Amino acid sequence: MGRSALLLVNPQKPAAATAAAEVRQLIEKYGRLLGEHPADNSPLPDRSEKADIIVVFGGDGTLLSQARRCVAWGASGAAMLGVNMGRLGFLAEFDMTALRSQAADIFGRGRLLTQEFGMLGVEVFGAKEKKARFSGMAMNEALITAGPPYRLITLSLSIDGLAGPTISGDGVIISSPLGSTAYNLSAGGPILAPAVDGFAITPIAAHSLSVRPVVVPGSSRIEVKAVRVNEELEFSNPRLGTTLVLDGQVQVPIGAGDRVVISRHEHSIRFVKNPTSDYWSRLIGKLNWAVAPKLNGV
Repeated sequence: MGRSALLLVNPQKPAAATAAAEVRQLIEKYGRLLGEHPADNSPLPDRSEKADIIVVFGGDGTLLSQARRCVAWGASGAAMLGVNMGRLGFLAEFDMTALRSQAADIFGRGRLLTQEFGMLGVEVFGAKEKKARFSGMAMNEALITAGPPYRLITLSLSIDGLAGPTISGDGVIISSPLGSTAYNLSAGGPILAPAVDGFAITPIAAHSLSVRPVVVPGSSRIEVKAVRVNEELEFSNPRLGTTLVLDGQVQVPIGAGDRVVISRHEHSIRFVKNPTSDYWSRLIGKLNWAVAPKLNGV
C-alpha cells in the first residue's frame, strides 16, 4: 500500500478543482486517498492525523494558510505538497507536469524528498498584561505596520532581554528564512538560505540613514514595544490603525504600550521538495536574482 494523502483545494482558483480531480486518480492508483476538503480555516477532520502527505492546490498564500491550519489542528506530522495554481509559485514547487511524472514515487512508496521549516510563534501583550491577549503563528513573517492614517510610528526593540534600537518609520518585519524572499526582500532585507537558523529583522522606511536590517539566531526572543502608534479611534471609519499582520493574512490591532513577542514556534512543518528544481534556480528563474543587465546588441 502506498502513502495516505489528503487534498485541500482553494475554491477561489477555478483550475484547482480540475487539477484535484486528476490528482485524486493518481493517488487512488498509487496510494490511498483520505479525503478532499476546501482550503479554508475550518477544523480538519480527525483522519487528517493519519495523512502521510497533504496536497494543497492554490498559490503560495494558500500553502501558507494551510500550513498554519495543519499545525493548529494537529496535522503537522504530514508532509505538505504545494501544487501551484497561482502566479509565482515559489513555495508551491510543483506544477501538474512535475506531479504527474513523480506521482508513483510520491504517492507510492518511492523516495520522498522533504525539507523541514521552523515557524514563528507570536504573542501580543497589553501594556500591563502578563497573559497574552493573542497567540498565533506565521510561516513567512510577522509584520507590524503603521496602518491608517499612515503617520510615522515608533517601535522599541529588545532581543533576549537586551535593549535594541528604537525605530521610527512605517514599521518592522521579523522574517523566517522561508519568508526572507517575500515582504522582507521587497523591503530591502537579506535573503536567508532555507537551512539558516535565524530571523531577519527589517525596518520599513525608517526615518534614519543608519538603520539597517539585522539577522539574529533562531533561538532569539524578540520583543517589539509599540511606543507611538496610529490608533483606530483617531478616525471614524472601521479600518484598523497600527496592525500586526501574520503572513499577510492574519491581522491584530496594536495599541500604544502593547508588546509583540516573537520566538521560534514549538512546531515545524515539512514541505515535499521537487527534485527537478532547487532553491537557487527558483531565485534566478522566478525572482531574477543576479540577472545581468540587458545590453543593446547582445
